[in-house]
Amino acid sequence: MTSPETTSSDSVSPVGFSFEVLTQDPNSAARRSVLTTPHGCVQLPTFMPVGTQATVKGLAIDQVQATGAEMLLANTYHLSLRPGEDIVEQLGGLHAMMQWDGPILTDSGGFQLFSLAKMCQVTEQGAIFKSHIDGSTLELTPEKSTHIQETLGSDIAMVLDHLVALPNEKSVIRAACERSIRWAQRCQIAARSTQQIQFAIVQGGLDETLRVWCAEELAGSDFFGYAVGGLSVGEPPAEMYRILDATCPALPVDCPRYLMGVGRPQDLLEGIRRGIDMFDCVMPTRNGRNAMAFTDQGPLKLRNAKHRADKSPIDTDCPCLACRHSRGYIRHLFQSGEMLGPILLSHHNLTYYQRLLTAARAAIEADDFEAFYQKKMAAWG
Repeated sequence: MTSPETTSSDSVSPVGFSFEVLTQDPNSAARRSVLTTPHGCVQLPTFMPVGTQATVKGLAIDQVQATGAEMLLANTYHLSLRPGEDIVEQLGGLHAMMQWDGPILTDSGGFQLFSLAKMCQVTEQGAIFKSHIDGSTLELTPEKSTHIQETLGSDIAMVLDHLVALPNEKSVIRAACERSIRWAQRCQIAARSTQQIQFAIVQGGLDETLRVWCAEELAGSDFFGYAVGGLSVGEPPAEMYRILDATCPALPVDCPRYLMGVGRPQDLLEGIRRGIDMFDCVMPTRNGRNAMAFTDQGPLKLRNAKHRADKSPIDTDCPCLACRHSRGYIRHLFQSGEMLGPILLSHHNLTYYQRLLTAARAAIEADDFEAFYQKKMAAWG
């Protein structure tokens, strides 16, 4: 493993970071690990709630903490536009501004090359965005993305990568993959902070050979961690799992592995089974805002009329804010357009994800992950 003193470039030596695999499941690639940062330890596998604009939508920071979350995610592109990284720095950095004392990971802005493709022009130098807020121009290069993330003060910075839509021409996917490798190396050279580590991002679309090649090329640059990007963008789940089957074995075993933007509870367990350590997704909060609760029996749609007079909670064993109330009351909140409904279900869904990952860690420690996986998947149907 990269030691805390190993440099990510000739100029910096991040300190206070380490990664250790504690337990390896005997029947799968699932593993129980711990990531140590200057802002505390994260038990892996873990799920990171998404706080794109330095807030997890609808929840106060103590409510987020109460879900069991240990690390949050924020976004470089959005925070650079509003309020601006300099303002964040003046407010004490992301941790102080959010009043979150745990680790924070910042995405690089690479996803916006995909999600805002119509407002973005990509060259070898970087990407030029037309702001979705006021139409102003933002140039995001590997060096600029690295600088912004250092100014924000996150613990983990993602390298800038080039994500393209799928399906796509093989030549387009390969060119973006090759560019992502070059950009990753430029991010590494640009790094100056001793309080931040970088994760590289493996691209390559749905081409197994390209994915493995990209993983091996990036592994040669000795990043602290490695992410699998460019998945969960519309491809069938089976295709994502196929790519993970090919990619994960090509990643260093002594570094954390992060599957970006994924996903459903089923996807989390499928990823863990293949050796993934870290996840993030907007699904728990987005679905919560739309009256859908995650449960061990599958999704629960609380706008359905059958819940109108239901006195039971969503889950009798769940400690979240929503499960103090009846399903009928929560349905009433959504039918009435009350903001409390989305708040309660966002809290429930994030709590559900954290409880699921806590149970998965315990199953790995007990050498029982495969049975745990089979039981959960059968219950979800």
